[in-house]
Amino acid sequence: MDAKRNMAKEPQPSEGETKQMEGLGLESVIERAQGHDAEALGEIYRRYVRRVFGLCRYMLNSREGAEDATSEVFLKLQRSIESYDGSIPFPRWLLRVAGNQCIDALRRRQRGLKVFVEFEDGAAVIEAASSAPSPLGAVISTQERAQVRDTIARLPENYRVPLVLRYYGELSYDEIAQELGLERNYVAALIFRAKQELRRRLVHRSK
Repeated sequence: MDAKRNMAKEPQPSEGETKQMEGLGLESVIERAQGHDAEALGEIYRRYVRRVFGLCRYMLNSREGAEDATSEVFLKLQRSIESYDGSIPFPRWLLRVAGNQCIDALRRRQRGLKVFVEFEDGAAVIEAASSAPSPLGAVISTQERAQVRDTIARLPENYRVPLVLRYYGELSYDEIAQELGLERNYVAALIFRAKQELRRRLVHRSK
């Protein structure tokens, strides 16, 4: 990936330094990274690149696009890690950065995130979303992971993006609403619909 190639331009740690870094707790690694320690930044990349790439792959439904987005995320991390204040867990903060990068990519692709359009029975769906138990956990527990990943990738974009931000990026409904520029209740409705559609497709595939 480009991000890895960019980091490769920095002085590389020795094997002993790498092992020492691997033994550090996340808080210590972040503190060193905020001091522009290249070894610490590389350690963060090593620990989280798979999760960031996975989120980008889900959201953009394109391996090439996900690679580009992942590169941009870690370049942004190098420039902005000082802004991380510990108020939320670091993985969640980093995945929020990744989610924002993917949303920007989708907006550039579509000249505006116009896939999020109102549907006729939104009020009923919002009411159901606030009271119905989530089927997602049960669905995933009974299906092969690869099949679930493939099915999520095939969901319409207006379902896929908020669903991935919620369950892979671990963002709250309020955070997703803020990132997408939508009302919270509408985000809840989209995610409810996304889970129902995911369940329907998985059941259909299993027949």
